[in-house]
Order: sequence, then C-alpha cells, then structure tokens
Amino acid sequence: MKKPISTDNKALIKKAFIPLFYVGILLLWQFMTTILNVPSYILPSPYVIWLELISSFPLLLMHARITVIEVLVGFSIALLMSVVLSIAMDRYKYIKELLYPMMVITQTVPIMAIAPLMMIWFGFGLTPKIIVVVLVCFFPIAVSLTEGLASVDPELIDLMRTMDANETQIFMKCKLPASLPSFFAGLRIAATYSVMGAVVSEWVGAQEGLGIFMTRVMKSYRTPALFAVIIFIIAITLIFVAIIDTIGKRAMPWTNERRSLR
Repeated sequence: MKKPISTDNKALIKKAFIPLFYVGILLLWQFMTTILNVPSYILPSPYVIWLELISSFPLLLMHARITVIEVLVGFSIALLMSVVLSIAMDRYKYIKELLYPMMVITQTVPIMAIAPLMMIWFGFGLTPKIIVVVLVCFFPIAVSLTEGLASVDPELIDLMRTMDANETQIFMKCKLPASLPSFFAGLRIAATYSVMGAVVSEWVGAQEGLGIFMTRVMKSYRTPALFAVIIFIIAITLIFVAIIDTIGKRAMPWTNERRSLR
C-alpha cells in the first residue's frame, strides 16, 4: 500500500512545478525555433534573446532609469491624491456624489488619447509622462480604498461610538485596518498600470525611456531587442508588485496568521 503524500511534500511539489513549467516552455520554444529554422526577425529563440539582453543591458538600464523615475513619481502622487480624496469621500458623502462619477468618466478615455494631449500641453519632458501615470493609477487606488472604507461593518462603528470613540479613533482603529486588504489590492493593480502608462506615454514622444527604445527597435525590425525590452518591463512590474506585497504583509500581519492556519 502506497503511503499518502505528506502536506510538506505536496507544497514542495507545487513550488517545484511552477519553475519547471516555465523552463519547459522555454525549452519547447528553443526547440521549435531551431527545428523549424524560424528567422529571428519573426520569432527569436530564447538563446538569441538572452544574447541580445546581455549586449543591450547597459542601454536598457539607462532607459529603464527614466521609466522607473516616471513610475515612482507618478505612483506616489496618485497614492497621495487617492488617500486624501478617499478619506474626504468617506467622511463627506456629498463629495463622493460630486466626484465619484467624474472619476469613472475619466477611465473611459483611452490612454492613447490622453498621452498626445499631455505632450501638446506639457512638451516632451518627464512632466506629461508623470501625469499619464497619475491618471492611470489614481482610479484603482481611490476606488479600492473608498470601497474598503465603506465596507466596514456598521455594527463595529456603532460599538465604538457606544465606547465614546470619536471619528478619528473610529477611522484609525476600525475603518483603516478593515480597508487595508482592499487598499493593497488596488495598489497592486495600480502598480501594473503605472509601468504600462509610462511606457505608452513614451511611445507618443520621448527622448529616453523603455517606451521610446521599444519604438526604435520595432522600426528597425530588431525583434530580439524588442523581447529584451519586454523582459525589462516585466521585471520592473514584478519587482514593484513584490515590494507592495511585502509592505502589505507587514501592514496586515493578521493575514499572515490566517495563511499559516490553513
């Protein structure tokens, strides 16, 4: 009779399966492009992309620095604006009735329509790219925090009021902790949007950045370099999301306790 697989072994198998799955995809990709003799300008093999990534690394790093600056500054501004406005909308309902529909309307306008306007109004420097990042990040953060604050159990608020808690104490001890899961979910979404917004705004017009570098290699049919840029963009996004997840775990230690009990 076979022994059942222990829980630790199951977890180990699951962890090992994920990297092996992606390694298998890369090996299949390399095998198919080699056997079928696919031209690199159509679909380069992983090995060719790796060589391009190494040779273009200093140049990619230079352009990535500009994109990261745009992302960090724009995300920080959007975060500050979202927190202030969400607290105001939670505290004063007429502000929510006034501004919430406008926030939704702004999300119906495509980024590709906003970016050219920013270039016309603010030129080709960092300012228009930062504004685009602010616009794409503001909505998911503001909505997630607003909904998180509104989803607090009213009985908890009534209980704190019976204990003579003021509005500030209710917010800090009850509403804020309860809204953190929704808030950090919005931050993760905004983190992915921020990199996308910066790159798209650089497509329209820029002197430096991963977006403008991407357009240059596309026009010259340097497909391996295009894949190298995509790898850099993915890496920046994953690092940004990982940082937010780490902060979220520290800000919400009770979620770690729940996971450990499962």
